[in-house]
Amino acid sequence: MAQDQLDVSIEGGTVRGTAQGDLVSFKGIPFAQPPVGALRWRAPQPVKPWQGVRDASKFGPDAVQLPTEGMAQQWPTSEDCLYLNVWRPAGQTGQPLPVLVWIYGGAGVRGRGSRYVMDWFTRQGGMVVVSFNYRENRLGFFAHPALAAEAPEDPRGNYAFMDQIAALHWVRRNIAAFGGDPGTVTVAGESAGGGSVLALLISPMARGLFHRAILESPGLPSPRDAVLSLRSLDSAESRAVEYARDAGIDGKDRSALAALRAVPAEKVAEDGVDFAAAVVEYAGGPQIPGFTASMADGRLVVERPEAALRGGRQAMVPVLCGANNFDLAPSVAETKDAVFAQFGALAARARELYDSDGAASLPALIQAVYADRTMIEPTRHLAAMMTGAGQPAYYYRFSYVDEAYRSVFPGAIHGMEIPFAYAMPVSFDGKEFVMGERKGADAEMSRTVSGYWANFVRTGDPNGAGLPEWPRYDPATGHVLDFANAGVTAGPDPLKARLDLWQSVWEPAS
Repeated sequence: MAQDQLDVSIEGGTVRGTAQGDLVSFKGIPFAQPPVGALRWRAPQPVKPWQGVRDASKFGPDAVQLPTEGMAQQWPTSEDCLYLNVWRPAGQTGQPLPVLVWIYGGAGVRGRGSRYVMDWFTRQGGMVVVSFNYRENRLGFFAHPALAAEAPEDPRGNYAFMDQIAALHWVRRNIAAFGGDPGTVTVAGESAGGGSVLALLISPMARGLFHRAILESPGLPSPRDAVLSLRSLDSAESRAVEYARDAGIDGKDRSALAALRAVPAEKVAEDGVDFAAAVVEYAGGPQIPGFTASMADGRLVVERPEAALRGGRQAMVPVLCGANNFDLAPSVAETKDAVFAQFGALAARARELYDSDGAASLPALIQAVYADRTMIEPTRHLAAMMTGAGQPAYYYRFSYVDEAYRSVFPGAIHGMEIPFAYAMPVSFDGKEFVMGERKGADAEMSRTVSGYWANFVRTGDPNGAGLPEWPRYDPATGHVLDFANAGVTAGPDPLKARLDLWQSVWEPAS
């Protein structure tokens, strides 16, 4: 491909991409200044211009995080991590293309844009795809009181969300240069990424930056206030002060903040903040010192998601949402009685539905109860709230397991839908994507799921030629589209009675 077709002029300067047949990718594009030094725990600042043509052939550094067992470190990590990536069809002319913006998950403490290669989805969908890094753990969520005095005009605390909004503003201003349509943007995310999409849906600071939303197993925050809820700003401030004190830094003034900024990023980000510890904390276990995750900061997130949804104060956009049948099930329960105690007066009904003969093992019971509680019912609730607000909502359950893993996993675990939804020629082993060519039923399911997702990005409706009909969600019937080993079906939800029970827990009759 001619060099001039690979060079794109954007704010900051010119970037040079890489051609791969019918695809061009641009990686490692800065969308904000490096959030280091005096910019640690500040809202993202505009990019400084560069001279000449910037090479955009490699991913930028991923956010600082603890290494995760079983997950290969594909790319360096750094506090200087605010880079994004763009994929587009080669030789694109004519009408601008719809845009997908992907937000990865990782419990707010891990995750990396370099893990998700969007080549195949870009080709299949005929769209422009954007991914990016954002600050995580204590670098992404931190609310020391001194920050208010330093920059009273800035929101504070949710720096991860600020990075995401900055990336969406970058898309609005620059994506046309890559052939994308800034008026047709879908924001999508899984797990904490899905929770980020929910935060963006309810944030006044993100209003108008996207036009449809995909939420896969959303958490942090959750559509249910009692599940993976937002922390208050006061609580987040207290925890930040405690963390500083443990680090030998007293006070709430600028000198304390300067001392905190002098602590190496690796220590701030990695000191006890790993995925397993975060999940245990979210389940009600021991707290990680100084780590708060998402919070109601009063500026970016002004209220809890469930209140916003009930009041119809979210962005009015079509939504595609769902969870997996063996999804994340965080729990600190050590006995069956502890599991059922949370149902209160409905405990007898819970035993009936989850363990009617008393033969269920404790691990199996925890998996069923807490996946319903944490991921599946809250996502159904989101679909119902969006439908009630007059917006199209498409509700799914992902139950399909790669053929190679059916002897390992009894169902689709957390994140297993991602390679199928985005047409990645890889499998999922519970910890990492494994490269390999999809064949047979796996390939067919990948074509089907990614076909729905691509249609939704293009039109706001997942339906299209060659795909089974996916009806809009109707709370009156509670039907779900199930991606199962036996195929794709739309109809009555086999978990309906269990999910209705959880709804009764969250919404007791007055």
